[in-house]
Amino acid sequence: MSNRIKRLFAQKPKGILSVYFTAGFPNLNDTETIILELEKNGVDLLEIGMPFSDPLADGPTIQASSTVALKNGMTIPKLFEQLQDIRQKTQIPLVLMGYLNPVMQYGVERFCQKAAEVGIDGIILPDLPLQQYVEEFKELFEKYNLSKVFLITPQTPEARIREIDSLSNGFIYMVSSASTTGKTVGLAEQSQAYFQRVAGMQLQNPGVIGFGIHDKDTFEAACTHASGAIIGSAFVKALQREGSLSENIKSFIQSIKN
Repeated sequence: MSNRIKRLFAQKPKGILSVYFTAGFPNLNDTETIILELEKNGVDLLEIGMPFSDPLADGPTIQASSTVALKNGMTIPKLFEQLQDIRQKTQIPLVLMGYLNPVMQYGVERFCQKAAEVGIDGIILPDLPLQQYVEEFKELFEKYNLSKVFLITPQTPEARIREIDSLSNGFIYMVSSASTTGKTVGLAEQSQAYFQRVAGMQLQNPGVIGFGIHDKDTFEAACTHASGAIIGSAFVKALQREGSLSENIKSFIQSIKN
């Protein structure tokens, strides 16, 4: 298991703030600035989105940011190039999130090797089926010491959650509802029942809640049920505001934390 992720959850079992951003958005070369600014403002864990032209689980905000990033010229090789020296500047846990197709095109082993080389700690591929992971990916992820992070939803059966828990080595991404990212309805009562059900299973991996976390209230509500929460669409929106990138990042993160 990746030591940075393990260390984070050991040192801070509750209240983990994770932020997602799309690499190459708003501008192609913002990646390093965004990472360092988020860390400076007290974010614990980062998810770097690898833009893809057909993102199934993403709501309109992240889809639009993906489109812009691709237009800007973001690719997997470009992203790895941007991350080449990141570990000389920060030790914050970094997770790459994206879809299977671009990873397959890049080459799975080459991708894992390169991710490990630049200091990536974990990978989230929402459209990679569990069975395919076990048969084709597991060995490579273990070889390159990459945590595989799986998503579960309120519809995931208990047996499946337990299987995912046994295959996970980092944290489990608990999708708060069965819809796409960026819907800001707060955490519904049915979600609460699901969070309690998962908590009652006493899994070996910590859970982090994502989808619909967009402000201080939803972040704090999610943290009562899990080790932390992930903010994606709301942060991507904040990056589009007028003014400097670092100011926008600072004011957004402060609105969540303070």
